[in-house]
Amino acid sequence: MSNYSFNQYIKKAMKYDLLSNYYKYSDPARHIAYYEKHLYYIQRAIMDGSQAPHTRARQPMARIFHASPDSPSVDVYLNEKRIIRNLTYKQETDYLPLGEPGRYTISIYPAGETEKPLLTKSFTFEGNQNYTIAAVDTLNELDLLFIYDNTDVPQGETKIRFIHLSPDAPAVDVAARGGDVIFSDVTFKEITKYLGLSPMMVQLDVFLAGTDDLVLSIPPLNLRPNRTYTVYAVGFANNTPALEALISQDR
Repeated sequence: MSNYSFNQYIKKAMKYDLLSNYYKYSDPARHIAYYEKHLYYIQRAIMDGSQAPHTRARQPMARIFHASPDSPSVDVYLNEKRIIRNLTYKQETDYLPLGEPGRYTISIYPAGETEKPLLTKSFTFEGNQNYTIAAVDTLNELDLLFIYDNTDVPQGETKIRFIHLSPDAPAVDVAARGGDVIFSDVTFKEITKYLGLSPMMVQLDVFLAGTDDLVLSIPPLNLRPNRTYTVYAVGFANNTPALEALISQDR
């Protein structure tokens, strides 16, 4: 496998993409299995199989999060190569290896289309770093939010942060249920710092900033040791799909 060239990886990826599409409606299990192989070879092509193992170990990692509530399902391209297909609202991928640190261009297309992207942006990715790239805002104002995921945590501890991704929601406070505010006056697209905690079960509520007006109750979270978490607020405050909280484990 390690002797494959870039073109061989791409040919393999194309082969499994065709097989995946062939079984899309007749055999869902095979469709998923072949699509996973397609994605694997795309990743290998991006990584470049000829790199030395110690170089690959320091490659940046990125996941893609679809958080635009009125946008369609999308395909995601990295440097003009499709890496994610049919990503729907509220879906977040696993972390994907990007290859060498450097500048990469991400393009978002409506699923199945290639004529014109909904959005194209370039970002610089550093080695040994994890990132989340979130598609945010409404379809007419679609944007990509570039998020550093700091997964370092002291042994036996845990940490959590909050990211406001509701396009029409005002600034909010996030508080422990019946307790103190832990993230205050968080505005749209704002990414809070991580809050370090001891492992625990926690319940959080979201209020209009500076008030006691409850706008969202977050289901109980079991914060485990040696893990980091992100709580996203997504959806619309005054439209559908409705405002809700999504929990992501960063590590």
